[in-house]
Amino acid sequence: MRSDTIKRGFERAPHRSLLRATGQIKDESDFGKPFIAICNSYIDIIPGHAHLQEFGRVVKDAVRAAGGVPFEFNTIGVDDGIAMGHEGMRFSLPSRELIADCVETVIAAHCFDGMVCIPNCDKIVPGMLMGAARVNIPTIFVSGGPMAAGVDDEGNTSDLITVFEAVGKRAAGKMTDEQLLKLEQIACPTCGSCSGMFTANSMNCLCEALGIALPGNGTILAISPERHDLARRAAAQIMTLVEQNLRFRDVVTADAIDNAMALDVAMGGSTNTVLHVLALARESDLDYPVARFNEVSDRVPHLAKVSPAWDGPRQWHIQDVHAAGGVPAILAELAKKPGALKLGARTVMGVTLGESLEGVEIRNPECIRPASAPHSERGALSALFGNLAPEGGIIKVGAVEQHEMNFCGPARCFDSEESATNAVVNGQINPGDVIVVRYEGPRGGPGMREMLSLTSMVKGIPALSSTTALITDGRFSGGTRGLCIGHVSPEAAEGGPIGLIADGDVVTIDLGARTMTVAVSDEEMATRRAAWTAPAPKYRRGWLARYTRMVTNASNGAVLE
Repeated sequence: MRSDTIKRGFERAPHRSLLRATGQIKDESDFGKPFIAICNSYIDIIPGHAHLQEFGRVVKDAVRAAGGVPFEFNTIGVDDGIAMGHEGMRFSLPSRELIADCVETVIAAHCFDGMVCIPNCDKIVPGMLMGAARVNIPTIFVSGGPMAAGVDDEGNTSDLITVFEAVGKRAAGKMTDEQLLKLEQIACPTCGSCSGMFTANSMNCLCEALGIALPGNGTILAISPERHDLARRAAAQIMTLVEQNLRFRDVVTADAIDNAMALDVAMGGSTNTVLHVLALARESDLDYPVARFNEVSDRVPHLAKVSPAWDGPRQWHIQDVHAAGGVPAILAELAKKPGALKLGARTVMGVTLGESLEGVEIRNPECIRPASAPHSERGALSALFGNLAPEGGIIKVGAVEQHEMNFCGPARCFDSEESATNAVVNGQINPGDVIVVRYEGPRGGPGMREMLSLTSMVKGIPALSSTTALITDGRFSGGTRGLCIGHVSPEAAEGGPIGLIADGDVVTIDLGARTMTVAVSDEEMATRRAAWTAPAPKYRRGWLARYTRMVTNASNGAVLE
């Protein structure tokens, strides 16, 4: 066992003495058992994590019952919703790197034999995945689970995005303060990750398709007794993985990532998943370029429209997906389509992905459509390329209305999210405009802030909701819908074309062809580039100053070099 390094031999008497002092060594026989790290992300300020202290105890008890010695440690976390729209959002994406570093540090320093990761919200899941890829020991993920959707007196469902979009309606005079308060009070009724197909739930669902989590990981509600049962089964399974020495990278291969992205585009996951999967592939030493996402999307149909997308007059939430059969039902339906999945991929269940799907059926074909009647033949995420995004830009095409699939309009350029938001609030954006928000990428932001406040504001104004486009080198929340294209690379801060276009330049977006171009000649673009100067860093000291110097652009996963 790896842990023998710190517990075997007379030379390790001091180490054993310290281990006894932790209280986790109950008797001498514990020194002969596997040491299992419980990587928890409990933190009070995040509703998706506020219940994880108790949840962690369930996992610890189950590990001990299965014959291991559990040692729990915690990571930090940032709540994107609470950090949204102010300086705090600059720290959200960078927190992913700190979490990965924490996982690597604790596991490597203490020679653990296996690990159970308990993430839930946006950057915590990919941060733990990246750290697990680095240390490459037997690992299983079990998330804290999604919250229930809010329900008003008339039976209408709501979620966090409903509240953000209501702020736009309030700013436009379409909603009263009393109506907004009432919505605010019911939209997030329980602990758990936000109830739509936003980044947290997207990543937790993807863990199932990656093969690194048990069925139900992404969809069982946080408040359900099923969630504790899942935790106990995951904790017991880690002992089997240690015994078999089935390590993280044995499971997370290029085929597994293809499967994860197949699920992603089949259920319209967050655009942020692309960023995180690129980072995971890099940490796993896998060559996985942005263009490969389109290859997956070409062979995978869009089967489920989950909030923020609308399925006709209604909106589905994660709990509806679970009731319809969850991730296994979606994957089983994809398995019927030749080439959609790599069914031979290994999983932490000890069987292949294909074997795990035997006998699984959809329980509600309105929520999860059969492959024979998809929302579209092509998946719900796309990477766009062109002279405005030579290294790509990402859009959740599954949350775009049909009349928005082609768009052409003049650029309205803003060098920060705040200036763009002010223009929207003050009525300075016209129907037909392409709102360009730049210098918000990983380096330029820094931190590649999400722009849910801005996109929700636009969506809340009827005159602009479906008549404008928004492109940025920053990010969008998983709750963003409509013609919003993020991750544009190269970013403005490194001299990318998005930093060189000017007000009035005509931008053309063709989602069918997956192109995004600006009507500026190569010669003119070269002239503008020669006159361009890099902006001064916004931070001179502290974590974000270091992050600015080290971070790569979105096409490289915004990892540090």
